[in-house]
Amino acid sequence: MANPAVRGEHAPDHEVIIIGGGFSGIGAAIKLDEIGMRDYLLVEQGDGIGGAWHFNTYPGVAVDIPSLSYSFSFERNPEWSRVFAPGKELKAYAEHCVDKYGLRSRIRLNTGIRAARFDDASSLWHLTTEAGETLTARFVIGATGVLTQPKLPDIPGIASFRGTTMHTARWDHGVDLRGKRVAIIGTGASALQVIPEIAPEVAHLTVFQRTPIWVLPKPDAAIPGAVQQVMKRLPWLQLPARLASQAFVETTFVLAAHYYRQLRIVKAFEPVALKHLENQVRDPVTRAKLTPRYGLGCKRPSVSNTYLKTFNRDNVALVTEGITGIVPEGVRTADGVLHAIDILICATGFKVFESGNMPPFQVTGSQGRDLESWWDAERYQAYEGVSMPGFPNFFLILGPNGYNGASYFQLIEQQVRHITRCLKQARTRKARRVEVTREANDRYFRDMKARSGSQVFFNNGCASANSYYFDKHGDVPFRPATSLEAHWRSMTFDLNDYVYR
Repeated sequence: MANPAVRGEHAPDHEVIIIGGGFSGIGAAIKLDEIGMRDYLLVEQGDGIGGAWHFNTYPGVAVDIPSLSYSFSFERNPEWSRVFAPGKELKAYAEHCVDKYGLRSRIRLNTGIRAARFDDASSLWHLTTEAGETLTARFVIGATGVLTQPKLPDIPGIASFRGTTMHTARWDHGVDLRGKRVAIIGTGASALQVIPEIAPEVAHLTVFQRTPIWVLPKPDAAIPGAVQQVMKRLPWLQLPARLASQAFVETTFVLAAHYYRQLRIVKAFEPVALKHLENQVRDPVTRAKLTPRYGLGCKRPSVSNTYLKTFNRDNVALVTEGITGIVPEGVRTADGVLHAIDILICATGFKVFESGNMPPFQVTGSQGRDLESWWDAERYQAYEGVSMPGFPNFFLILGPNGYNGASYFQLIEQQVRHITRCLKQARTRKARRVEVTREANDRYFRDMKARSGSQVFFNNGCASANSYYFDKHGDVPFRPATSLEAHWRSMTFDLNDYVYR
């Protein structure tokens, strides 16, 4: 039932609307139920839940951190088949969570949000769907993530290609790659998984690389069914395994990235990656092309035991010359070569810290303030990665300076804990409007920027990395803090950093 304190002359359709049906939205819904806020609607633009794990179905898709870290702490999964679980198991886990926690009746699929506008008179958000419908809510939780909008390469003539073009994030399983001449643009995380999977079945694979990626050995293995059964019967055994997995992630990314100057952890891993490259790639010319000229950590490091060795195959070519254009027959490079192909795969990632993506709909706050314009003028920022002054009753799960690079599930639980603390306080005070103060926001932003000098992104030769971590302002809107600090802050931030009216 909705809180009677928020009902009255201006009664919203729902007390809370959650935008996004990935794990962020699922986690928010579960925790809203837990605090007794059951009048919510979760809207999802796609035709299924799971977010990235619903849309990304390309060959080889898998989680890139150990699976034991990649689940809710309150709903640990004993049935991962591998240390790094395949994508279909993440999708199944999302469905499991929705069903176990009774969320499905309050999920509305095929409902994209085009715009969100706050009405000062009623203290309500008006959400316009892509179909032109208007939904109203007292509170809005933006759970759209950032890896949601595929980014096509800005290459002249791409629309003229007469073969098949597809993005890895929208894989067309009706396209038969067998015996075809295939090109893939990009060598990031998705390409690293796709390339080894499709190389054996295509006639020829041309990989266009702009910037090589650091690749470390992948500590992956199948998890025997007997182990899964023991974990299921003795759930307490999952905890030490999860803690060990989280310690691995914390050390190899969080501490390594945010405390580069103090710890220099990445320097210990660079020789390991270079040795891995040497062991995997026979041809010295190809090996040189695959050797990064920037430091480890500037881009998200990847792990693979198969990607590098794929370039030993006779039917795989690595091209590092710049692409000058795409013509109906294929791809033309700066050396004048026309690479004739039948199928073009764009492994070019997503819009991340770009206009129209955080979040992927227009947000108009109090007194007509436009969120994107405010961020353009003020730089990407949000108090604890959750709230912005001038945008009452609006919370983000993956806001600027919220994510520290550990498991997304840690982030989700921390941010939802922050949000539910605010919502419970609003109920206690019978408030219809909750807004972070400008003073609190500025204090947090200053603290985040003061710490950035120690991060690997501003050291270790990252200027040449072409990393999507950097936004248009030259900032990296990650949270330079340990997971323990972020967890503690979500439980103890001063509730009076918000104004309740």
